[in-house]
Amino acid sequence: MTATQDPISDVEPGPEASEPTTRVSWRDRINAEAAIVLFAIPVIVVVGFSAFAIWNATATKDVVVESALAWPTIWQQIWEHVKLTFVSAFFVVVIAIPLGILLTRGGAKRFSAPVVGFANAGQAAPSVGLIVLFAMWMGFGFRTAVIVLTVYAILPVLRNTIVGLQGVDPTLVEAGRGVGMSARSVLLRVELPLALPVIMAGVRTALVLLVGTATLATFINGGGLGATLQAGISLLRYPVIVWGAVLVALLALLIEWLGRVLELVARPKGV
Repeated sequence: MTATQDPISDVEPGPEASEPTTRVSWRDRINAEAAIVLFAIPVIVVVGFSAFAIWNATATKDVVVESALAWPTIWQQIWEHVKLTFVSAFFVVVIAIPLGILLTRGGAKRFSAPVVGFANAGQAAPSVGLIVLFAMWMGFGFRTAVIVLTVYAILPVLRNTIVGLQGVDPTLVEAGRGVGMSARSVLLRVELPLALPVIMAGVRTALVLLVGTATLATFINGGGLGATLQAGISLLRYPVIVWGAVLVALLALLIEWLGRVLELVARPKGV
């Protein structure tokens, strides 16, 4: 009996041991909060946009409201707003992440606090005033709007890059160097993967900040959904103001959702 029981005891625990590991990994990556984000936010966006489409097709509107909320105008402004957001986000990532890495290396560490303080000061400045000042200096248009938005949104990504890299366990870095990895390999294969969740959280924050601030680009002819809000305010058309604000909020929710999805996908397994 003893000889026949040993093989069974060796075989049966196998599936039972592997199942909890799979479940824990899945729950770590898709918890309750992530499930709400992944499924509830797209539903909210679809419902909100459908409500606008139904109202726009059935409501009685005067000539001003009809012109401001016409579909060709709305689609053009949404495209301009998305372009402003993602072009600015691209430059934010290209500038802030390498700068954050540099400020955690060697002698450059002593400059990290002043640089983050300067970035904090830039973000604390009123966004409207910053946009107007840059427009007076560099001229009006899309290019100036992108520069202003990039400067305004650098802080979250820069700060999170520094914090994420500084939070990596030094023993892991030493272990990597101990097995013969170069400083570059340790950065790319150990430090950045471990800091990636924190960095992606900063990118997501920057995206949401860019969506909201991009509404001000209309004051310097940068385009975007801010033009609808400006038209509603200047012409005292409350439906235009309300639906312009709703469209900006829905776009912010959608981009926030995309940022969370990217953050979830980019998170290394086991982190």
